[in-house]
Order: sequence, then structure tokens, then C-alpha cells
Amino acid sequence: MNKKIVIVGLGLIGGSLAKAFQKYSECQIAGIDRDPDVLKAALACGAIDKIGGDADIREADVLYLCLYPQADIDFVASHAHLIPPDCVVTDTCGIKSEICAHLPRIAQEHGFLFAGGHPMAGKEKSGFAASDADLFLDASYILVPCGAPQRAVDLLKAIAVELRFGGTVETTPEKHDRMIAFTSQLPHVLACAYVMSPCCPEHNGFSAGSYRDVSRVANINEQLWAELFIDNREALVGELDTLITNITKIKNAVSKNDAEALRILLRRGRQIKEMLGE
Repeated sequence: MNKKIVIVGLGLIGGSLAKAFQKYSECQIAGIDRDPDVLKAALACGAIDKIGGDADIREADVLYLCLYPQADIDFVASHAHLIPPDCVVTDTCGIKSEICAHLPRIAQEHGFLFAGGHPMAGKEKSGFAASDADLFLDASYILVPCGAPQRAVDLLKAIAVELRFGGTVETTPEKHDRMIAFTSQLPHVLACAYVMSPCCPEHNGFSAGSYRDVSRVANINEQLWAELFIDNREALVGELDTLITNITKIKNAVSKNDAEALRILLRRGRQIKEMLGE
């Protein structure tokens, strides 16, 4: 595939997309970022072919928004007049209801195409320095069409295949945010709450895989995740209520020395994992 790609925001995801395009496609990549040092680094290592500007937006076939949710909305609102009619604009945000409440309307008003996207990949570290051309290998790519024509969705699917994603899933903004509250946001909340224990600084010598598994994603970008949590507060609060209810049941069984009730709860968790084949 040989397309003109503009990537706005060369952090972990945007930088990894740029590197993946360079490794696996014939596309021409222009990068936009507010940090001149990031742009210099991306240019120097070949992640981008050029530093992007208004002229590149006017010629773009696909424009990837890899900023925070509100920053994505603001960027499109201020540059909509530059985006050509056949351009497919997509994002990489971890929430979709907020994005899809604004960007499809702006796209319709200005005549370009918008379809939401969310690559299900990441690292504990952020920024361009952590970006990796193979970050998306076998990862799921979620597409939230938001009313976009099928040709736009098909193009994003074809790109996902070319960049070595493992597969694509189409869904609605509502289902996306409900499921992401469970699969992504809740584990980040749990990890942060877990390491706030006064025992955490003393874990060396007493910890192994369980500690690493639960605490891994506590190395969090608090500015980004606070925005994601609040934008998805209804779904996330619902999952937190469920988690608190289940933890309370286990706590009560332990505090009451009720071994049978505890075994029932633990067995239920094991059986669910076994049923899922994981």
C-alpha cells in the first residue's frame, strides 16, 4: 500500500505507528508533534519521512490522531478546513463515546471521513523513545465506524493487516467504552490502588510473579489516564462497584472465618477462568 499518512502526536502509539508504516508498508509518513526534539528524533531514525505541516494535511489519504481525547477533538476542529474530502481521519484513543460525540459531526460539516480506532497495545513506558515498530504484532485493532462509509472502514482494516495487527473488531462507541472499562481501565485502577499499600516499598525479597502481574500497569501516565477515566466515568464506576462488591464478599468471608463461603467464592473465580479457556 502506498498512501500519504499524517500522524499527529508521536508518543508511544503515534511513534509506533510511524515505525510500523516504515517497516511494513510503502506509505509516505509525515509527523506532527508539538515537541521539536521528538520530531528531530523521529526524522533522524527514519520513523517519519518529513515533519508535517498544513500542506501535508491537505494531501493526506489518512490522518491518525494520537493525542489525548480532548486534544484530538481540538486539533480536528482547528484544522478541519485543511482536510481533503477523501481523507480518512481516525484516532487511537482509549475511549470512544466522547470522541464520537464530536468528530463525526465535524467530519460531516467539512466533507471528510471519520472512523474511530483503538489499537489494543501499549507499554508501561510512554513517549517516542518507547515506540516500537512491532508494538502491534498480533494485537487487536478495534474500529468504531461512527457512521463512516464502508470504504473508510475497509481501508483502516487493510492498513491494520499490513501493519501486522492480529485482527480487527467492529463495535459501537457504547460497547467499546463498556468493555474497555473492564479490560483496560479497571486493571489500571486496581494496580494503582494495590501499590498504595504501605507494604509495597518492602516487597523486595517477598514478591514474585503475582506482585509483578498485579502491579505492572501502575507505572501510569496520570494526565492521560485521568482524562480517560473521567470521560468514561459511567462505565468505569459500574465496573468499580462490581469489583468492590466482590472484594467485600471475600473480605467478609475471611473476617468471619467462614472457610466454606471463601471456598465458594474462590472456586467461582477459578471456574470462570477455566470456562474461558485462559
